[in-house]
Amino acid sequence: MAGSVTLPGRAAVAFGRWSVPLLFGQLDRKEGCLVPVLASLCDLIHDPEKLYQTVTGGFVEQLKVCLEDEDPAVRRKTCELLQLLTGHSTGRQALLSSSLLPPLSEMLDDSSSSCRRNVHLVLNGIAQLPAGAHALLPLVPKLMLKLSQEEEEEEVEVLLLSTLSCCSRVDALPALASDGVPLLGRKLSHSSPSVRREAAAAMMALSVPVDGKQQVCEEQILPVLVDLLQDDDLEVRTNAAGVVMNAAIITAGKSLSLELNVLPVLLDLLSERPEEEEERRRRKALVLYCLRALTSLAEAPKGRRLLREQLPLLERRTEDRDQDILRAAQTAIRVVTWTP
Repeated sequence: MAGSVTLPGRAAVAFGRWSVPLLFGQLDRKEGCLVPVLASLCDLIHDPEKLYQTVTGGFVEQLKVCLEDEDPAVRRKTCELLQLLTGHSTGRQALLSSSLLPPLSEMLDDSSSSCRRNVHLVLNGIAQLPAGAHALLPLVPKLMLKLSQEEEEEEVEVLLLSTLSCCSRVDALPALASDGVPLLGRKLSHSSPSVRREAAAAMMALSVPVDGKQQVCEEQILPVLVDLLQDDDLEVRTNAAGVVMNAAIITAGKSLSLELNVLPVLLDLLSERPEEEEERRRRKALVLYCLRALTSLAEAPKGRRLLREQLPLLERRTEDRDQDILRAAQTAIRVVTWTP
């Protein structure tokens, strides 16, 4: 006969393989307060074996009723349980194939701040999967609306921006259609480096389509990005360089970047050569974005003329051991030295 153990504030938990099924059985019966049952499930889910049993046993679908419960404590604990599930790929897959996304999206407006925080954690976990980001695309307009309201704490704002970034890498059009460029542009000057980092990452995703590039130019985002190229945070600088790289592909982006005197800033970033291998690895994306931005700017006569004076710096980059950087530097030199 299976034994059980009861902890304060928790439901009785059976030993062994019966613990998960019996607890979910209590959720089905809705006998008494569900919070202790959900609290016990949260404890069990930390065990990968119990998490796998929850997912493969088809129990995740049962949580939909709890998300719609009138008791805010039940909704809060259910969101906590789902957040723990999304900490593992199997849990994210299970949530993605369930019917829980619509009720979860409704809870973005829940009265409980901790509940909203856990919802954002769940959505961000799902968005890490390409299929998850695609499934969340219909939610992008609502996420943009939440971003414009500026009523959440910094952690939630970072999660929201990260989710939007993941979705926009799959398809930038929903965010672009929801005033994504001006909204994200306001976040680029935030006092928090974490917010600036995620806002710049999302802006880089939005600047991939031609419409996004044009909006970055029209909304006067480039002056802010040039400032961010000198940010103290490496990831902020990297993401800002990525947006400049994308915008410089079109004629308007080239002209504006050259007017803003971005060349010296990009060249300064390119000239930094840390000795530590780990630091060089961390800076790889920044170096590549700078080289590609310079290559696009060299397509303009003014840019090409100015960069010809910097050929020694570009040539030093062809000595790099990293093949991606080496090829990018060779391409830049080819464009800079091209003559009509």
